[in-house]
Amino acid sequence: MKAAIIVGAGIGGIASAARLAKAGYAVTVFEKTHHAGGRASTIEKDGYFFDTGPSLFLMPPTFADTYAALGERMEDHLDLVRIDPTYRVHFHDGATLDLGSNMHDLHDQVEALEPGSFSALMRFVAEGCERYYKSLDKFVGRNFYSLFDFFAPANLPLLFQLKPLVMHYTDTSRHFKDARLRAGLSFQNMYLGLSPFDAPATYTLLQFTEMVEGVWYPRGGMYSIITSLTKIAEGFGAKFHYNSPVKQINVDGDRATGITLENGEQMKADVVIANADLPYVYTHLLPDPDGKSAARMDRLKYTSSTLMFYWGLKGERADKLLHHNIFLSDHQYKESFAQIFKDHTLPAEPSFYIHAPVRTVPTFAPSDGDALMVLVPTGHMDSMQTQD
Repeated sequence: MKAAIIVGAGIGGIASAARLAKAGYAVTVFEKTHHAGGRASTIEKDGYFFDTGPSLFLMPPTFADTYAALGERMEDHLDLVRIDPTYRVHFHDGATLDLGSNMHDLHDQVEALEPGSFSALMRFVAEGCERYYKSLDKFVGRNFYSLFDFFAPANLPLLFQLKPLVMHYTDTSRHFKDARLRAGLSFQNMYLGLSPFDAPATYTLLQFTEMVEGVWYPRGGMYSIITSLTKIAEGFGAKFHYNSPVKQINVDGDRATGITLENGEQMKADVVIANADLPYVYTHLLPDPDGKSAARMDRLKYTSSTLMFYWGLKGERADKLLHHNIFLSDHQYKESFAQIFKDHTLPAEPSFYIHAPVRTVPTFAPSDGDALMVLVPTGHMDSMQTQD
């Protein structure tokens, strides 16, 4: 039986472990922390429950495909609730926009912000639809083994169709004149740690998937995804070792042959998958005798960091908060992104996100309280300037 080692028990590592174990590999997963999940985790204290990583469940067909590939049905493992409206966007002038699938409500809202904008919104979403399916078909669902594969003549029309060379905010502004609509329909790049002024217009696909496929939430919290996939992987024989940091990936020529743990123990494998952050893999796990990989990583442009607060509150729950809530500093929208991505600091007037899952799962807080996660985007922490 061939052996596979996976470094890191994030959701990608867990799904890989399950697929390889089902295919007949002897799979071992090494995770440096005390539990699976990577960035997806939880805090549970005094009757309050918080997701400490992802809080939006997007693209359910992709997750369903993963479960199906493992011989399972997603609905047998996850009790999903569609969040509609998807979220409420709060603007600096006190106006709000509830983005969701109810076209009648959405029509009245966007027309109040900018007369004539609803038809523009429909065209905007239609373009996002085209980019979404073409991206999945032509890029996400394919492997590219060389630059020629990526820049093959058959792919050249996609440069015009997916608009990877046009910025998201610029493309959004082509449809809308009102600054609030431009901001409310472009901030979604922050899911990926990107500025809408730097991200490609391809990401208008996010608005399509949110409004059409929907934003969902598992009643057991986002960590229930981790729990279910880990259980499936273990059912196929995959073994998970926690509190087991990997020191390096062993390489012979151009092939990975195994790993060395921090305690010095060496493990051999036919396949090694690294589910850690890519820069960490190149700078800490793979051999780099001449320092070129580390130097290349230092030159890369990194995504933003966030300040995250988890508030267990007592008292009446705020009725203006939905499950997902965005507060935009729209009158300093561009300036705030420049401070995050160019100055690497906390914006003078930051935008922020509030996750209030008690609106969907009341048991996530005591009956006389509320559980809120507050996320504030800021500059990359490794280079963030010290402020008084």
